[in-house]
Amino acid sequence: MQVPSTKGHDYFMEIALEEARKAAESSEVPVGAVVVKDGGILSQAGNLRESYNDPFAHAEILAIQRASQWLNSWRLLDCTLYVTLEPCVMCAGAIVQARIPKLVFGASDTKGGGVCSLYKICEDKRLNHRVEVVEGILQKDCSRVLSEFFQERRLEKASAAAEKIETMFNAKNAGNSEKTDRGDL
Repeated sequence: MQVPSTKGHDYFMEIALEEARKAAESSEVPVGAVVVKDGGILSQAGNLRESYNDPFAHAEILAIQRASQWLNSWRLLDCTLYVTLEPCVMCAGAIVQARIPKLVFGASDTKGGGVCSLYKICEDKRLNHRVEVVEGILQKDCSRVLSEFFQERRLEKASAAAEKIETMFNAKNAGNSEKTDRGDL
């Protein structure tokens, strides 16, 4: 465990953002997560789905697994999970199952959020555990990391498509040039 800190939500969300940036550098969707207990960091992780070829390798799941191993318990009582993006349904379920009492996230996920945007798993009264949720911490920074990543990906795809078209065009023109040189036209 790292040295305990008296820092607040912004401090731990900045660490989650660093994990998200590391994930982006590895061509992973930039989501970062940090598990904190008594002011100290138990674990931190970024998405590794692409690197591991594992649909479960979300930042939240990895951070929860590592914290559980550190504590030698699947119950992460008295812990807080910080995540740059609202957890999906799978991760929200894992948060409830790990008995994490508090979740803090940055950006909402209107297309896949399992905490408040699409579903409200963490506060579902039918479940045996509920989670206090704090949303919007460093929201602009968390959103920016994601939008910049996807904008870059779109530009890369557009560039690759343009290269492919140019290659096809050049190949076609090269064929026409040969016909012209032989007098076939």
